[in-house]
Amino acid sequence: MEKDLDKVVEEIMATSNVSGCLFADHQGLCLAAKGTAHVDSAGIIVAISEQACKLQPNLKPPTVSLESDQKICLIQRHGTITGAIFKLKT
Repeated sequence: MEKDLDKVVEEIMATSNVSGCLFADHQGLCLAAKGTAHVDSAGIIVAISEQACKLQPNLKPPTVSLESDQKICLIQRHGTITGAIFKLKT
């Protein structure tokens, strides 16, 4: 699984405007982080995803978009893994 995750991280980082990405398990343990994504943010990213899932629990997990003037953070859960992609606004 580690090699598969590393491959996914490299593919994401090769996408234009992506400055970082992070993957964490359901307990907030960081599984992978690259670029501007910081390992210490894994727990809060999982918590944000969990709270968003409570809004409509019978649907698939939503994608959360956090935006500032210059950056966007997209968060989504898939099974027990939560991912975050950090992008620069263009």
